[in-house]
Amino acid sequence: MKIWASEHVFNHPWEMVIKAAMQKYPNPMNPSVVGVDVLDRQVDREGRLHSNRLLSTEWGLPAFLKSIIGATGTRTYIQERSVVDPKEQTFELKSTNITFTNMVSVDERLIYRPHPQDPEKTVLTQEAIISVKGMSLSSYLEGLMASNISTNAGKGREAMEWVIRRLNEEIEDLKATARDTLRTPMAAAATEQ
Repeated sequence: MKIWASEHVFNHPWEMVIKAAMQKYPNPMNPSVVGVDVLDRQVDREGRLHSNRLLSTEWGLPAFLKSIIGATGTRTYIQERSVVDPKEQTFELKSTNITFTNMVSVDERLIYRPHPQDPEKTVLTQEAIISVKGMSLSSYLEGLMASNISTNAGKGREAMEWVIRRLNEEIEDLKATARDTLRTPMAAAATEQ
């Protein structure tokens, strides 16, 4: 078993980071995620949003690894459960692979919270527990997977920044459209007088 952990600070408020996290896929930094299906989404009595999603991924597994685990295709599936608590300002996401579970399990947990000293920033804590079962190279494979998770976490943070930029551009476009819409009736009224 291998444990990987990381912490990252986004220079954006919690609300913006959560919006981006909910719209993270698809993105050009993580092209391996080819589909996201919402299986269930509901708000509980405390106002927390619970989501259960299925992520479809295409991994370019090396031939030697395919032969070890008996993989014929490259499509894998991940179950993702999350809870957004607007009162506590937490977003907790847990994901686990549901493909190859008899040989490999990867359980990941992400928690987004406002930065304790700066409400304009958000702290992401992330951890993954990797376990390869029944193989002589299990420790080596766990190390490879931990390295891959670390690389993908970096790509995931880049993707979040990409989504945040897109969201900010959309907000600016909406503001410009609203300004233009307000000016048009005023300009029309001025020319009528």
